[in-house]
Amino acid sequence: MRLNSTSAQLLLLNCVGDQIWDEQTCIEQGIPKDWFDELVDNYESGFDSDRNTIYVNDRMVNQYRGVSDLLIAFKLAEFLGIDWKRVTSTSLGRRAQVAAIKAELDEL
Repeated sequence: MRLNSTSAQLLLLNCVGDQIWDEQTCIEQGIPKDWFDELVDNYESGFDSDRNTIYVNDRMVNQYRGVSDLLIAFKLAEFLGIDWKRVTSTSLGRRAQVAAIKAELDEL
């Protein structure tokens, strides 16, 4: 699938802000391979609180390789011409940042 404005907007709607997309999910969703290669990281669970713990199929994992959907949202915003730094400047938290970017879609 080739990324265009419509597919980028649909991808952005799938972003939440606190998920990690593995390589297979990125491929299935149509994330460009070069974006995945640029953004991929090995994430480690922080067991100090539940929000810092990574779960796969409802099971805690120590590490997980993938791309934060917040970073995907930033890349999609850039692709769509959204100044994500401006629209997220007052957002508190990852989910709020993605919500602010999504709200900006109405202005396109």
